[in-house]
Amino acid sequence: MKPFRGRILLGGKPSAAFLRPHHPTTPLTPIRAVSGGPVRRRGGGTLPSVRQSHKFSVPRPYSIDHKGPKPPPFAFAFDIDGVLLHVAKPIPGATRTLEYLQKHNIPFILLTNGGGKHEIDRVADLSDRLGVELSTDNFIQSHTPFQELVHDSPGREGLRDKNVLVTGSDAAKCRAIAEAYGFRHVITPADILAAHPAIWPFDPLMEAVYASTARPLPNPDPKIDAMFVFNDPRDWALDIQLICDLLLSRRGVLGTYSPQNGRADLPNSGWQRDGQPALYFSNPDLFWSAAYHQPRFGQGAFQAAVAGVWGEITGGAAALERTVMGKPHGRTYAFAERVLHDHRADVLGVAHEDLEPLRRVYMVGDNPASDIRGANEYASPVGTKWTSVLVRTGVWSPERGGKPKYTPEVIVDDVAAAVSWALEREGWSGSSFRAP
Repeated sequence: MKPFRGRILLGGKPSAAFLRPHHPTTPLTPIRAVSGGPVRRRGGGTLPSVRQSHKFSVPRPYSIDHKGPKPPPFAFAFDIDGVLLHVAKPIPGATRTLEYLQKHNIPFILLTNGGGKHEIDRVADLSDRLGVELSTDNFIQSHTPFQELVHDSPGREGLRDKNVLVTGSDAAKCRAIAEAYGFRHVITPADILAAHPAIWPFDPLMEAVYASTARPLPNPDPKIDAMFVFNDPRDWALDIQLICDLLLSRRGVLGTYSPQNGRADLPNSGWQRDGQPALYFSNPDLFWSAAYHQPRFGQGAFQAAVAGVWGEITGGAAALERTVMGKPHGRTYAFAERVLHDHRADVLGVAHEDLEPLRRVYMVGDNPASDIRGANEYASPVGTKWTSVLVRTGVWSPERGGKPKYTPEVIVDDVAAAVSWALEREGWSGSSFRAP
């Protein structure tokens, strides 16, 4: 392979023949994250719900039978890979389970640490694969909460008009998702490599991809205000280099080096104390269930690699400071609870502020470190109890993992058995549902 810096398209000045400006050139589909009114606390009082100017548009009608009984004071949250799907095929009983819940107006959300597609695209794909009509109203993937960072909030300035660096399995798709979320100035590793070929002095692993997706930088050495890992990156080496460059920079300006780095007289020895960009990971999963018979590395492995390199740079004097979304983190469960509340109100056709909080949510997952731990540790501000249910169809198996590190309320064979157990536990009076 020829050296990347020798390419006509990407060497020297970027070519306008294939590079596009750093702003959306076509109207974006509005997306819905959280809407509605305040959430009532159990026992009185309310908590404000999150309102955002970008709302999901539902690509197809939600298939709830409104003639059935009203939803009970409990609901479900389902992981996807290893719970509903395995290698893009439905796990036996998954379709029947979701159809039953829809028919009987029992609310549920899909809560996954997966990502890399826009929510509308992912829901359409899931609907086709599962044979069940689904809605973005009750779907959350790992990077969905990134939308909240677009807008101003108490004590924090929004990132709508700031430069942000995004990466993932397909950085160009991640850029499109970020722009749909409302970020207006989105930069990818390909953009930086196109403008500064010498920044990575090795043959790039994805040369053709970089050449076809790069856009001109807003200026030669832009100031980056935040970095987002949307899903599992493919070119770890380049991404780690650029992330560390920016963590070492002065105020996030590409190509600079902070004079505060390593100063023992400063807090944290000066590391990440000079206006460097915040670093966000969308999930911490070390493993995930794929086609291979053993679990494969996920984004958590990439995060560990970044942290390991950072530890070597700082000589162990400073741990990597970053924000991690996704399960098991409470921020994601709080976001999910708000989405579930709004979805449940829509299903009932009642005002959000008039709806009592759920008594219980059953989190059905296959990963003890994310699904089970998150449900066990989350403390709902409105008094809802989250109960963890572990299935045997995904990442965890007694042969590989032994006793789960984080103990679920119950271990069952599959998602159908999980719902059957929960309905019986709740004394559900609707038509019977039994696992096969």
